[in-house]
Amino acid sequence: MPRPSQSHPYSDRKSFERLMVLIVTLIRVPGVGCPQPLATRTGAQGQHNALAELQTQMQRVAREHGYDWSERYPALGTLRKDLERLRDYGILEPRMYRWGYYLGTGVMTVRELQAALNSLESQGKYQGDPQIRRMYEQILQRLRGFPFPAQGSKNQPYPVRQNINRAINYTDPDEMYKKQQYRDTLFHCVPLLEEVILEGLPVEISRSVDWYGEKALGTDLVWPLQLMYRDTAWYLLYERCANNQLVVGRMNRYGDYCRVLIPKGRGIDAQWLSLEQAYCLLERGWGLKLGSLEEQQAELQGKGEEVEVAVRFFPPISEFIQEGELRHPRQTLQRGRGKGQDYLDYGVVLPRRSLDEFSIWVQRYADKVQVLTPPELVEKHRQMALRLLEHYPLAQRVSNSP
Repeated sequence: MPRPSQSHPYSDRKSFERLMVLIVTLIRVPGVGCPQPLATRTGAQGQHNALAELQTQMQRVAREHGYDWSERYPALGTLRKDLERLRDYGILEPRMYRWGYYLGTGVMTVRELQAALNSLESQGKYQGDPQIRRMYEQILQRLRGFPFPAQGSKNQPYPVRQNINRAINYTDPDEMYKKQQYRDTLFHCVPLLEEVILEGLPVEISRSVDWYGEKALGTDLVWPLQLMYRDTAWYLLYERCANNQLVVGRMNRYGDYCRVLIPKGRGIDAQWLSLEQAYCLLERGWGLKLGSLEEQQAELQGKGEEVEVAVRFFPPISEFIQEGELRHPRQTLQRGRGKGQDYLDYGVVLPRRSLDEFSIWVQRYADKVQVLTPPELVEKHRQMALRLLEHYPLAQRVSNSP
């Protein structure tokens, strides 16, 4: 009686290499075989052949690894068998992959994937980031049928966390076009900005608005470092090529102009160094104003001028202020009582460049706050209070009194 064959279906080299290329393709191209959104909307998904796209991507990966495969290799029938083999080994799950092939959740657990999707949805929806919104929609389409916990009828992960701080100006060029609300802003150049940030390339940008009277209009050659969102708007953090000054500028105050003048970048390590210096300034200060070049240089060397600021909050605002235990790393909170009422003294050490932005924060609390130090800030707020009275003539105040 002949002995049964002990050879494995992938014991020959070519079959084994084909299986390895398949796995590499699934890792490098998550969602491969997913139909395009247009095909889904037009009801043409029945014409889509996921295996054919997988075959194409495999051939590309094979060429990168030096394999000389024929145009139709591997055949679609062979690919089906290979995919079943991956299911047998638990590399693919025993379910249908109607929206593209991928291995588990890649580098994330299910909970981590949920958190990442919540963040992407928030940034795309509320912070008005069109690229992130499209990325979120694309990933969500690939994940149709993925067994998220507590998924419900919506067929997508429940948004346990959400950042609803909303951008207050137009950020999406497509939305501007649809609503006929064109804005000549830097938002039209976001894809290029993202590229030059990672390559460390200098670009020329042009500021079109200068509300603070700092004579900052016109073109500037800069190294873009980061796109950042704060409160209600997007900002560009950059470093001036001329003198290495770090600047945070609001995106909608720059024109639709971003030109690469020098084809060679300075490298990602230089980008990291400047980014870390910028965040050192941001963490010590209050707000986004990073100060003049001289102030930055002195501060980064530990020689910057610092000011002790103290303000007194009265109820009920004092209760809300005390909740902010981590509002600033150098703050102090001290309870007290005087003139028959409780109060909260808020102290913080700031670089002088931050006094204007701190002053704006204090103003929002109106008559429930009193500036104690420094003297110039006390006088500034006293003068603001007097000017505020000028908006309410005495006759009007009397007529409105009970």
